Amino acid sequence: MTMDFLGLEKSQSEEERLIVQTARSYVKSKVAPHIAEWFEKGEFSRQIALDMGTLGFLGAQLKGDAFLGLRARSYGLLLKELERADSGLRSFASVQGGLVMFPIHEYGSKEQKDKYLPKLQSGQWIGCFGLTEPDFGSNPAGMRTHAEKQGANWILNGSKTWITNSPIADVAVIWAKTAEGIQGFLVDRETSGFETPEIKHKLSLRASCTGSIFLKDCVVSDSQRLPKAIGLKAALKCLNQARYGIAWGVLGAAEDCLQEALSYTSQRQMFDRSLSSFQLIQQKLAQMSTQISLGQLLAEHLAKLKDAGELEPHHISMGKQNNVKIALEVARMTRDVLGANGVSLEYKCMRHACNLESVYTYEGTNDVHVLIVGQKLTGIGAFS
Repeated sequence: MTMDFLGLEKSQSEEERLIVQTARSYVKSKVAPHIAEWFEKGEFSRQIALDMGTLGFLGAQLKGDAFLGLRARSYGLLLKELERADSGLRSFASVQGGLVMFPIHEYGSKEQKDKYLPKLQSGQWIGCFGLTEPDFGSNPAGMRTHAEKQGANWILNGSKTWITNSPIADVAVIWAKTAEGIQGFLVDRETSGFETPEIKHKLSLRASCTGSIFLKDCVVSDSQRLPKAIGLKAALKCLNQARYGIAWGVLGAAEDCLQEALSYTSQRQMFDRSLSSFQLIQQKLAQMSTQISLGQLLAEHLAKLKDAGELEPHHISMGKQNNVKIALEVARMTRDVLGANGVSLEYKCMRHACNLESVYTYEGTNDVHVLIVGQKLTGIGAFS
């Protein structure tokens, strides 16, 4: 059964259908057979980066001759198909395209664009985004990482944590305080004093690589400073690119869980009848389908606002917190419907639920995004 309860797919353009078909075919043939094993072992396959590069998925939303320049809905549908496989897959594409390639494309010099974007787009290079710090998660303005100008160079010191891709990154976009305010810098892997240890023992996003960043007297030339990346707003603009994608992506995980619940309950026999014939089960299935449909409508409208240039941060906050919450509830409910089988990696719902616990927190916690919406409604900032 299709998860498109409201028939939204009927309005998809040829481009959008092609994007969905291409992503779904790739996931089915190259990712689905291995994702449970990668999750269990805590492995990220670097081949994924090369595959996505070949398919044009990395930075697919960027404009220019070298990029697909996808419209907002097409890009959302792409991320939805990737997260249908695993949140780690969507996280990789989101970080690479929205948090690394976007700031270089938006704030970088021509020389920086020419040096980095082709390698990142092809998947030959992997990037990471260094903003979050050990003591400043929801308050990035309090960062302690700093950069001091010395002649034609900058000296960077500080630390970042919970950074997707950092242990395998070839380049990091680092945000640091300077005498002129917060600025963005590009730090290459071979830079002396640049270390990226992996964070072990994760119970979530295990098929995604996560680590810390330690900067000890890292010397980078002024040519590595992103010339237009000045102020915290520049960093937050990058985050909004990724948060928009999350609002779409998590619906893929939710749909995958609902599909699993429908398939399982139709086949599972209980008291000489299918589990799906019981009222309590049908109630749960209906609730899941309704919430997913509402999330789809919200994502669709965010796409229209984005293409019209009218998408605001508070819109994105509503979409991110609402749709992640929906997806997490659907994953948990599916686990409940599957009973003891729901905790096995032979099924998908528990893996999705574990992943979504992280998505619920990263790139702005659920509570922070709720407060952003509350501030827009009341005109009162409740952060402090």
